[in-house]
Amino acid sequence: MPTYPDLKLYIGGKWRSSPETMPVLNPADESVLGFLPIARQSDLDDALLAAVEGLRVWSCTAPRKRAEIMMRASSLLRERNEEIAFAISSELGKPIRQARLEVIRGCEFFEWDAGEAQRLYGRVIPSEPGIRYMTVRQPIGMVAAFSPWNFPMSQPARKVAGALAAGCSIILKAAEETPGGAIHIARAFHDAGLPPGVLNLVFGIPSVISDYLIPQDQTRLIAFTGSTAVGRHLTSLAGRHGKPVLMELGGHAPVIVCDDVDPHQAGILSATRKVRNSGQVCTSPTRFFVHERVFDRFVDAFTRQAAATVVGNGIEEKTEMGPVANARRLEALTALSEDALAKGARVLTGGQRIGDKGYFFAPTVLADVPDHARVMQEEPFGPMAIINRVASLDEAIAKANALPFGLAAYGLTHSAANVDKMINLVEAGNLSINTLEASVAETPFGGVKASGFGREGGEEGLLHYTVVKTVSHKMEL
Repeated sequence: MPTYPDLKLYIGGKWRSSPETMPVLNPADESVLGFLPIARQSDLDDALLAAVEGLRVWSCTAPRKRAEIMMRASSLLRERNEEIAFAISSELGKPIRQARLEVIRGCEFFEWDAGEAQRLYGRVIPSEPGIRYMTVRQPIGMVAAFSPWNFPMSQPARKVAGALAAGCSIILKAAEETPGGAIHIARAFHDAGLPPGVLNLVFGIPSVISDYLIPQDQTRLIAFTGSTAVGRHLTSLAGRHGKPVLMELGGHAPVIVCDDVDPHQAGILSATRKVRNSGQVCTSPTRFFVHERVFDRFVDAFTRQAAATVVGNGIEEKTEMGPVANARRLEALTALSEDALAKGARVLTGGQRIGDKGYFFAPTVLADVPDHARVMQEEPFGPMAIINRVASLDEAIAKANALPFGLAAYGLTHSAANVDKMINLVEAGNLSINTLEASVAETPFGGVKASGFGREGGEEGLLHYTVVKTVSHKMEL
């Protein structure tokens, strides 16, 4: 059986420990997996110095050579899939089959950006004879990146891939609860021959690290994935120091179910997707607005499928949903369920913790939830679905747009007219029709309104890690 990785910081091409540590827990049984070193200010200073030197080397490395190293690292990660998936499942509770797919998804980010690194084209602008105008794209500089706990490998991968493909160096502050994926990424790039200092990995108290790194002159871009509240704080801090940001923040994804789809099929698909990663996904389908003509059949299929979900330790192959990540999620989900029930919602299944060991919360279906219930306003970030009936597509769109969030949205319909209306009117950075997949490596991903700024993935995502230089060249002085 694979083993959980040795937990270390990675600075200047070398692994290091720290006298201060914090435990990393297995959410399935609350056992201690290991002790994570906490970066001191001296470690952060060393990372800054290393990143400056790494940038000097990497920014002058040919795009084809950068791509070769990225592809080599991705190949190593694919070879180590089982070991990485074991780490993810152990520290997050994610079912092992989903963890394996996450590793592949992370590799796809590296592979896409490695190819796109060789297509960061500038352009020549038409001009009069004797003078030439052109633009070139250059690395923005050293990136301070902050990744969340819910996707321990693919979320760090997305930020590292963009930075390295563009020729930047990066200091990655990965999640303390789930450090294994980021450590495996650093290990793969180390083994692939990445120059020292290009990728640095630190852990610690998030506010301490962000408050120290963001104001530093060496930091030229802040890339963050996490909650809207923290994202706004970091954006404010970056703004005070004139630093650009790339923010992928929270969501509360609506799903519009029209009356022309098979409600049984739609219900099973929706419930299956809802429990992926225990619902701890910023794009997780959560607010279902179902046409009244198919409401009852959709609810019945959804509830049956949710109640039949096999919940258990993620390491077990049969498990379809593992625990939530920590005790805080248990408390939050319980409070949201109790509040919805008190305000008139129906709890069709779940709504409570499972057992008294490990952080297991039952797949939960709430129906007929009033707009003033907390769960209608706050992202549950867990295996909790809200299903409400609507009388028309216009009503569904209005309810979908009622919140300040706009990350992902979904529509289930076979009507071209319905699709056209949703494309024009639904306020979201990503709209998926007849699929509950929000993004892939080759497409840009990000939110509108309170769900963030900028895009990750695709051509658009890579451009955030570059700056445009305009060159005016007159042939004679």
